[in-house]
Amino acid sequence: MSFLAELKRRNVIRMGGLYIVGAWLIIQVAETLLPIFETPGWVLKTLVVLLAIGFLPALVFSWVFELTPAGLKRDSDVTPDQSIAAHTARKMDRLFFAGLIVLIAVVAADRFWPRDEAPESSDIPASTTNVGTASTGLAGDKGLVAVLPFRNRSVREEDAFFAEGIHDDLLTQLSKVASLRVISRTSMMRYQNSEKSIPEIARELGA
Repeated sequence: MSFLAELKRRNVIRMGGLYIVGAWLIIQVAETLLPIFETPGWVLKTLVVLLAIGFLPALVFSWVFELTPAGLKRDSDVTPDQSIAAHTARKMDRLFFAGLIVLIAVVAADRFWPRDEAPESSDIPASTTNVGTASTGLAGDKGLVAVLPFRNRSVREEDAFFAEGIHDDLLTQLSKVASLRVISRTSMMRYQNSEKSIPEIARELGA
């Protein structure tokens, strides 16, 4: 049996796909909920790192162990008549597609959920013409704030992490203001290298 066939038989590939979808869904939900509880920016970063670290152990676990009617056993100890790998594979496939649907729904809701009507370009302050500034449009006592990703103007590429950290911290601090609603970092990252003007971005986001 080839190595690829063995990976499929032991559901390692399915486990990898299921883990990625689950981890991405967790990150999306955490990115939405953590600011509500005024959580520091490093908490989300730590969560992402832990999920990334856990990917390889999850694959190893799937390779070494198999779920049987008698519980988890080492794959080498499972006889063909005890193996329910095919049944487990079907369950994992259903979980994968269900998680994928939920993930798409979460991303779509974040991106296309109706927002307050965007201000006219003439109402946007001239100070918002540089990428990295925050543009706001208040509607009554509520404001929708979009913080564009900061550009690293240093010659050192490693300083980009500093710029990202400042961006995350600014989002966290703004989310603590009760009168403001802050657009998530995920939604803003698509504008990192955008050629669109600030007024165009403001109109798209309603911010």
